[in-house]
Amino acid sequence: MSESQGSDSTQRMPVLEKAGESALGQSASAAAYEPLHTVDDEDGGQGRFWSARRVPAGILAVVILVVAAVFLYDIAAVRAHRSAMHWRKSLARQLAERSLDDTWVLVGAGVAAALGIWLIVLAVTPGLRDVLPMRRTHADVRAGLHRGAAAMALRDRAMEVAGVQSVRVRMGRTKADVRAVSHFRELDDVRADLDATLADGIRGLGLARPPALSVHVRRPGRKG
Repeated sequence: MSESQGSDSTQRMPVLEKAGESALGQSASAAAYEPLHTVDDEDGGQGRFWSARRVPAGILAVVILVVAAVFLYDIAAVRAHRSAMHWRKSLARQLAERSLDDTWVLVGAGVAAALGIWLIVLAVTPGLRDVLPMRRTHADVRAGLHRGAAAMALRDRAMEVAGVQSVRVRMGRTKADVRAVSHFRELDDVRADLDATLADGIRGLGLARPPALSVHVRRPGRKG
């Protein structure tokens, strides 16, 4: 039985980009993961830390104390049959003569309103945005992690991945944005390893509200 043979020919197959890799040599992903189980899983974790607001409170207390002391001294002087201070006479005269639509009256009212709104905002907001609450492993201990320290920990973990040349991590309250530069290996392979490594790193941080993970990998730019 004979078999017919044709001429040998070689065809170049079309090269397809890997999913997630663009023509610019960039690869991106958004990874999801489950947080660590701790004693706070039943009550939904911990809220943000509240700032003591010592500086604004101290400034306000000093201003009120000085103004109250000056007015009290002037009132006591008047009660002792002495003349009132010149500035208080001038202030009373200005308040009596100026109308409500006067420019300086409106400016003073605007400044007072702005200061009042600022104080209300300070009173009702927690502050300390750079401190991320951590999950409690003991009921009587509460801890927080600075965003800069969290970003540094994730950067150190990312640098352990093969193929990573440099990493920049921006740690927010709800999202960890990781941008890496890879000088060898396929970008998708590096990105997949970064997803796994950084997801494990975020679990290890033990945050009460673990941030979402966004990873971008690209090739280094050309020199010159």
